Amino acid sequence: MLLAIDIGNSDITIGLWSGEKWKYHWRIPSKPDQPELFYGVKMRDYFLESAEEPEQVNTIVLSSVVPALTDKIRNVVRTFFQKEPIVVGAKIYEQLPIKVLNPYEIGSDLVANAMGAYTKYHQTCIVVDFGTALTFTTISKEGKILGVSIVPGLRTALKALTQNAAKLFDVPLEIPKSALGTNTVTAIQSGIVIGYEGLVRKMVSAIREELKEDCPAIATGGLSFVISPLRDFFHAIDPDLTLDGLRYIGDRVKV
Repeated sequence: MLLAIDIGNSDITIGLWSGEKWKYHWRIPSKPDQPELFYGVKMRDYFLESAEEPEQVNTIVLSSVVPALTDKIRNVVRTFFQKEPIVVGAKIYEQLPIKVLNPYEIGSDLVANAMGAYTKYHQTCIVVDFGTALTFTTISKEGKILGVSIVPGLRTALKALTQNAAKLFDVPLEIPKSALGTNTVTAIQSGIVIGYEGLVRKMVSAIREELKEDCPAIATGGLSFVISPLRDFFHAIDPDLTLDGLRYIGDRVKV
């Protein structure tokens, strides 16, 4: 079995691959102030509840965009599984079939997305990741990361708005019935959710125009379900793309 760990700014997403499918998905809030023991107990509890044996895990792949958590989770892996994880970063990129743009700058989650898209879709495509940040990663059919665009994610934008305006408050991320908000909740939903629909369409259109290619857009990330009008706009909605990318990296890289 393979364990993929994606440490993001909001959550740590963990997937256990059985050889045919993702058998389990687990999430832990990303809290850098929590001690290493907190994460170790969480990992132990997940395996106890699933009745899976840690000894059955052969490969562990770790991606992190939260430096304060990287060593904590790596130490948890070493202690619990008695194995050294593959840490996604510039040191391993030469072993991958893709060419990574600015290897010491690009987020490892974006590399995982690119690896997943290159391996699964076999064509130039744009990965739109709806997470803490909304990212657009374009990879060519030859496996070269052509570029990345980053804007604040939906929940990040919502939080920034409500925390910096005294009379506004947090609202659910739902599609409003009208673009004309009639109260505070629907006004914010209209601006954020409908506004981001336009942002996604415009960014993808601009990338396609620059490439002079009508390449497919692939949606992934925890909030990819929010903007339902974009469902038909995407070639695929692939919530496991990042984990799949980590899995493909695990197949390629030797520690």
